[in-house]
Amino acid sequence: MIHKMEKSSYIVAGWKSWSKQVFQDVLQKLPGDWHFIGDKEQLTVDNIRNINPKYIFFLHWSWLVPEEIVGNFECVCFHMTDVPYGRGGSPLQNLIIRGHRQTKLSALRMTGDFDAGPVYLKEDLSLEGSAEEIYIRASTTAADMIGKIVEEQPVPTPQEGEVVVFKRRKPSESEIPSLGSLNELHDFVRMLDADGYPKAFIISNGFKFEFHRSALRDGKIEADVIITPTNVDAT
Repeated sequence: MIHKMEKSSYIVAGWKSWSKQVFQDVLQKLPGDWHFIGDKEQLTVDNIRNINPKYIFFLHWSWLVPEEIVGNFECVCFHMTDVPYGRGGSPLQNLIIRGHRQTKLSALRMTGDFDAGPVYLKEDLSLEGSAEEIYIRASTTAADMIGKIVEEQPVPTPQEGEVVVFKRRKPSESEIPSLGSLNELHDFVRMLDADGYPKAFIISNGFKFEFHRSALRDGKIEADVIITPTNVDAT
């Protein structure tokens, strides 16, 4: 009797629109049985056990993953630094504000410690463009990396080198500080320019000015601005 080989199952978890898009365009077309989870309420131990995935891939996931899931399934996250440099929060913004133009996207085995797990592989990632453009680029790169992990099943290796931890930025830190050049101002605006993130802003004369779509050309910055009164009752 000929037995059909069972297809492996995989889960991709991600709540941003670009995560769902890359799942639909690329990942669900790969060999295997693919599932997408876009909400933390769906990420339950019972749901995971029903699917019984070989890997769970997390693309831009902002919630704590239950320890019971991390400890019992092979969970893979993608961190936008060359770990162990840049563990921690707001990696994109922390990289750009430090003057980086390139980074690595690291695929990590998730453990109980944030961004400290062993590494499956790393790929180059450009930090040019707006934050949203970079996140979309990172999702595309992550999809390629997922394909390699599924096909090659690499054994992750421990991180090596000096540990540098980034702090997660607060919304109040989006207020534009005193900067020394147009390039620095352009970088500050673009690093915060993604859907769902607090835009670079200034407050002046009772109004809040939020900037996005920054373009640096001919010695000046052109950007879109949203202006709202700081007094919510103002008309």
